[in-house]
Amino acid sequence: MTKEKQSPLTPSERMGQFRLKIIGGLLASPPSKGDLNNQLQSLAQKPWLHPFSGENVHYAASTMERWYYKARKEKDSILKTLRTQPRNDKGECKSINQAVCDALVKQYAEHDSWSVQLHYDNLMVRLEDETLQASKPSYSSVLRYMRAKGMRRKGKRKGPNSPGAKKAAKRLEQREVRSYEVDYVNGLWHLDFHHGSLDVLNGQGEWVKPLLLAIMDDRSRLICHMQWYYSEDTECLVHGYCQALQKRALPRSLMSDNGSAMISGEFTRGLLELGIEHKKTLPYSAYQNGKQETFWANVEGRLLAMMEDQENRTLRQLNQATQAWVEGDYHQKSNEALKGQTPIDCYLNHQNVGRECPDSHSLRQAFRRLAKRKQRYSDGTISLEGKRFEVPDRYHGLIYISVRYAIWDLSVIDMVDPDTSSILTQLYPQNKSANANSQRRQRHSEPPSQPQSQELPFKETPALLKKLLNDHAATGLPQAYIPKDEIGEPQ
Repeated sequence: MTKEKQSPLTPSERMGQFRLKIIGGLLASPPSKGDLNNQLQSLAQKPWLHPFSGENVHYAASTMERWYYKARKEKDSILKTLRTQPRNDKGECKSINQAVCDALVKQYAEHDSWSVQLHYDNLMVRLEDETLQASKPSYSSVLRYMRAKGMRRKGKRKGPNSPGAKKAAKRLEQREVRSYEVDYVNGLWHLDFHHGSLDVLNGQGEWVKPLLLAIMDDRSRLICHMQWYYSEDTECLVHGYCQALQKRALPRSLMSDNGSAMISGEFTRGLLELGIEHKKTLPYSAYQNGKQETFWANVEGRLLAMMEDQENRTLRQLNQATQAWVEGDYHQKSNEALKGQTPIDCYLNHQNVGRECPDSHSLRQAFRRLAKRKQRYSDGTISLEGKRFEVPDRYHGLIYISVRYAIWDLSVIDMVDPDTSSILTQLYPQNKSANANSQRRQRHSEPPSQPQSQELPFKETPALLKKLLNDHAATGLPQAYIPKDEIGEPQ
């Protein structure tokens, strides 16, 4: 599986993520009655690094209070609530008046093979000669307008001694390390993979070492879900994490390392859609996730120790024993860090800030990456993971297509609005055999055409060319060539 660079978020979603980062602590640890204003005033004194300008900014307590109440009331997606809303006049070209628009439509209908620059130059000549009574638009405005109207140019028919490890060791020497614990159940979850010490026999008759995915609640030390897999890829991570969400609840935040699966587009996008703040540990700093590292000792010393003499172990047997052990042994034993309580009792009896988990379909929709692809105008397709997918004809005017998909499941590819992330339609693989035997439907929206009421028997000489001819004639100089074949032709 090839590793693809994570696609960036849309500007509105980045602002939503930025606002969630500011008020995330209030959502994970709700203030007591009467203390909200004090905490908001404290946040108002802090500088925040703006995601676009890169400068430190401050926000008023009233602004953060509005974000807090909007996020607390939201049940489906906090991201949709906190992101910036699109402008009402989006898509309108206010800098170009109607006369210029009509001139561009007519000019494009006559010369659809011209570049945008050539269209603009001819338009400027007409405005200078006062052939067209209108204000002069900028080139950028003309370019945006032509793209929005689909006026496309057509042809003529690392290891322990690595520098990162040394840097982490130096940082550990210079910074103090302190234990921490959140105040509420489901306020913070820990997630990590563990390479087990026992081999299992796979379906091909080979001995392989599986990996254990475990998700732990920080406050109660409860294991939300744990399962053994053959690989540490994003598909396995999402498979296990969704089970944890459906077993327990939606947490407020999650801590993990910087593994490729944890920072993949599907996983980070899913956390953002569900309003879960993602906190990543520093490289080569496993002590930041110390509770989970302690749990691995329990797994090796109790669970795997009981299975080391078992012959012909399989992944199924290992997973069955793991589920029985964690529910019947680990969750039922008192924990010194919990003052003698068991993890299950602490989870059930402590204050809980978890949210209700959506259904399986919503989870599958959430854990998909956002990608942008350029549409091939010749046949209305995009390329995704080496395969071609057809874009409906009503979207043929778009240059770039935004899609949501999971790299391990290309059976569901959704085309989405890049600004609102709402699903527009589903895309299907290109079927050349079916296309060879099917009729071609008429396009939903044809390119602008010349008005029928003003058809001329011949096309007028372009404004720029007419100006160049007139300027040359005004010099009084003869043409700089010797006529030959055109002798005898009409002037």
